[in-house]
Amino acid sequence: MPSPAAAEQAAARTLCVIRDSRITESSGLAAAGDSLYTVNDGGRRLRVFVLDRSCRVRRTVDGMLDPYDVEDLARAGDGTLWLADTGDNAQSRSTVALERLRPDGSATLLRLTYPDGPHDAEALLLDARGRPFVVTKEPLSGGVYTPAGPLSSRRPTALRRVTTLGFPPTGTAGGPVGTASQVLVTGGSVSADGRLVVLRTYTDAYVWSAPDGDVEAALSGSPRRIPLPATAQGEAVAVSPDGRSLLTTTEGLPVPVHEVPLGGAAPAPSADASPPGAHGTTPDDAADGRDGETASLLGPALGVAVLALFVLLAGRLVRRR
Repeated sequence: MPSPAAAEQAAARTLCVIRDSRITESSGLAAAGDSLYTVNDGGRRLRVFVLDRSCRVRRTVDGMLDPYDVEDLARAGDGTLWLADTGDNAQSRSTVALERLRPDGSATLLRLTYPDGPHDAEALLLDARGRPFVVTKEPLSGGVYTPAGPLSSRRPTALRRVTTLGFPPTGTAGGPVGTASQVLVTGGSVSADGRLVVLRTYTDAYVWSAPDGDVEAALSGSPRRIPLPATAQGEAVAVSPDGRSLLTTTEGLPVPVHEVPLGGAAPAPSADASPPGAHGTTPDDAADGRDGETASLLGPALGVAVLALFVLLAGRLVRRR
């Protein structure tokens, strides 16, 4: 893989600061109209906080389900909130889940199974048609999965692997674990019109163009990389309602909500993240463990990233159920 292309630092600003003591681990973010939506990493019931543009909590949307480890959040056009209950630091869960939380508080649990064993995942993409994609949090590469059939509340739905994306070290400051912070996917978002797809690491955002709203096809293209403001543990990203900027948060308190201009709707070509199929790799190759793209990255950066990943997992596991 070529070295990451230099990306110009966007002129980010602080939109507002979350100071509510109930929001200590903002792990997912969505935006619609003049409202922001965020969810904590953890908890024993579904609860989404609805904020105004000054970061004051207007209300909460609560569901009676008891989640295991919610890691991301998306909002559908009809106002339904999708929570990615996909955290699995120990990689021991036989199923993960999506939880659909409606504005009236009614909730549906949708269990999922990976085709290739457990994964830790912190990013959820929801396209304009309501099709979800889960992106795993693995060093230098993230598996992208989507349901292989209709979602069911009665039985687990099998996932299929769409592709593998590689994210090499970028040198951008921030995150809890040095170089590893630059290669681990921690959040995702799709714009309201479905034409922009975003994944973030602790330090950078990657933006793909999806002119026809097809997330799967968009991820086969080349993204534009945008360095994000340095924060301790940035895990959430949303596309602003007008599609002109990214909104990001970090865990901790107080929590700045940063607004990062996109500088144009269509991402420019970049070598920052390799599309599926690069260097002869296909999605099936990746699923079979024959990903030549990932293999080409197994150098000094991987050693640093894997070591730092172990530190991250150990630190976070002790504060999770």
